[in-house]
Amino acid sequence: MDPKEAIYLDGPQSRKYELVFAFSVMWNLIKGVRKLHFVGPCITVFGSARFKEGHPYYELARKVGAGIAGINFTTMTGGGPGIMEAANKGAFESGGKSVGCNIELPSEQAPNPYMQHWIMVKYFFVRKVLLLKYSYAFVVMPGGFGTMDELFETLTLIQTKTIRNFPVVLFGKDYYAPLEVLINKMLGQQTISGEDLNLLKITDDVEEGMAHIRTYLAENYEITRNKAKWWLFEKYLG
Repeated sequence: MDPKEAIYLDGPQSRKYELVFAFSVMWNLIKGVRKLHFVGPCITVFGSARFKEGHPYYELARKVGAGIAGINFTTMTGGGPGIMEAANKGAFESGGKSVGCNIELPSEQAPNPYMQHWIMVKYFFVRKVLLLKYSYAFVVMPGGFGTMDELFETLTLIQTKTIRNFPVVLFGKDYYAPLEVLINKMLGQQTISGEDLNLLKITDDVEEGMAHIRTYLAENYEITRNKAKWWLFEKYLG
């Protein structure tokens, strides 16, 4: 990524720069909407890019991808290595649909080879919109700052009713034990409500996680795949 792109958070720039930046954001979003229009319905998997093949969390994410394929959903990830690769790989190897929305970074984010369809974007906020837009449920594997950002933004959207009845499953009970303590403290201090946690499940069992997702989706949605074959030269992921 061009280092000049990083200055968009450095306060007001010239009017010309701001206009070009606005068009760049708009084009990134339009490109993403066109590219991903027919990939769903999806379940998005968040997690660290740093876990290598053979790590227990990598292998768990691989099983999660296979589980998502098993309930006939598309596995969507950030498209990079680590947990993202593992989830895509699990879906891909199981004959499921596997897609990604990658980000242009100096390191860590080369597209993994287990996707039938993916897009590269410049801006994290555009990427997060796309990762949420096409999904009916969210899986959060162990991860770092980026994963926590994605988790809490998703929970905030659920809390504020911006997205409704979309379950969130955290895999890694030991990893997320301190977070569970913090969440219960929030609940005790009434900074969140009990209903904010209704859709949240923490488990290590893939079947249990998929069952949690299926329950909420069966109760709230009648999900059908878009049967259109093309739109403005973008192909349907059949």
